[in-house]
Amino acid sequence: MTELLIAAVLWVATHLGLSSSRLRPWLVARLGESAYLGAYSLVAVATLVFLILAWADAPRQHWLWYPAPWQTWFALIVMPFAFLLLVTGLLGPNPTSVGQEARIGDPAAVRGVLRITRHPVQWAFLLWAVAHVVPNGDIATLVFLAAIALVAGGGTLLIDRKKAQQAGAAWQSFRAVTSNLPFAAILAGRNRLALGELGIGKMLLALLLYVVVIASHRWVAGVPIAL
Repeated sequence: MTELLIAAVLWVATHLGLSSSRLRPWLVARLGESAYLGAYSLVAVATLVFLILAWADAPRQHWLWYPAPWQTWFALIVMPFAFLLLVTGLLGPNPTSVGQEARIGDPAAVRGVLRITRHPVQWAFLLWAVAHVVPNGDIATLVFLAAIALVAGGGTLLIDRKKAQQAGAAWQSFRAVTSNLPFAAILAGRNRLALGELGIGKMLLALLLYVVVIASHRWVAGVPIAL
């Protein structure tokens, strides 16, 4: 458990701590943007692998609650939406992504999943974490999921703050027609839902990935799905 806590702290600190501190611009100034992003990616992968391995080795004897069938069904219902956000977010343009900042001032950029949330990938991981909290009440898994959720949720706020500083008025225009919280801009009347813009191919791919993960869950996660 100690190793898991260390891994969780490193995972959060290297993501949220580095992004929100003065260390990032200092490193960028000395390494260059490309070298910094490469080094950051390596650190992100290394800390994630450490977190996963530490979770796999952590004891499971301490439970706050035990899984029940309805809890598993909760995860099964939520996860398709997480896969949809993940696939459409990764395969579509997004002005909040690295290297796409020039699109922030383009009104035509707000299409597809960006009408739902301007941070689809981060919300995909946040939904994944929340969906798995309900059927997993052991403390080790809760620490693991809390670390993932904190980086995903906190990341949306840090990205918003950074883009606001970089893009100024263009960001304010983009922010006015989008939302961090999924569907908030649509419910507020600042945008509209356009499912056709998500792309039938992307939706089918998300569904396929969902089915594959369900079928291989015992081998991928080491935990069978008990209904």
